[in-house]
Amino acid sequence: MKYKGFVFDLDGTLYLGDRVIAGAVEALDGVRRRGARVAFVTNKPLFTRAEYAQKLARLGFDASPDEIITSALVMAEKLAREDCGIPVLCLGESALRRELEEKGVKLTENAREARIVLVAFDRGFNYDKLNAALQALRAGAKLYLTNPDVTCPVEGGVVPDAGAIVEAVKAASRREVDAVAGKPSDLMARAVLDHFGLPPQQILLVGDRLETDIAMGRRAGFATAVVLTGITRREMLDASPHKPDYVLESIAELSRLET
Repeated sequence: MKYKGFVFDLDGTLYLGDRVIAGAVEALDGVRRRGARVAFVTNKPLFTRAEYAQKLARLGFDASPDEIITSALVMAEKLAREDCGIPVLCLGESALRRELEEKGVKLTENAREARIVLVAFDRGFNYDKLNAALQALRAGAKLYLTNPDVTCPVEGGVVPDAGAIVEAVKAASRREVDAVAGKPSDLMARAVLDHFGLPPQQILLVGDRLETDIAMGRRAGFATAVVLTGITRREMLDASPHKPDYVLESIAELSRLET
């Protein structure tokens, strides 16, 4: 077998909202039957790994929490390695906060105390949160980001994601991001490599975004396949510098590849 590790993006690749992409369950089952190992990698920090596993199971997929790698997990591990005592002002939702707290990261609502501002997908983002981030950054805090996605694919379209929120923070503070956890970052790629313990050329990454999924895979040395069921459209391929090894109408076509 050419590939021994398969990395699957979630939104836009396996499902859209609560609608399973046709053929996705069968494609994943086929990979497992061939004896390959699997990881599910998502930039979306709105759910814990256990919650993602529950959703995948509800939709018909075989998945366990330890196969799931999120931008929240990668960021929490980075912060824990740096210093759990550094006060972090988190613009994010409860799942991200729980992940951070489980790793011992100190959270604060005090902008004067914060040494790091962490921006994430936050459906409760408002003026007060923007102002708190601005004041912390003006006082010298670093700016961290869970994931750079400007939008997130959902059934029927897209919704704003962390990349849109951080643009407001950057505009107000005139600061750039100091660290990113999610795809296409080296931090996320390293988490994938650590999960599998395989050489990169034995790993195939399947995702729907050229600038995150495919960019990370190519930089890390993985084989890459883009699916056209999420953000990427066929007309976007020629203009993008991030060229996948394979282009699939959907993940249902995975079985036709010599994997």
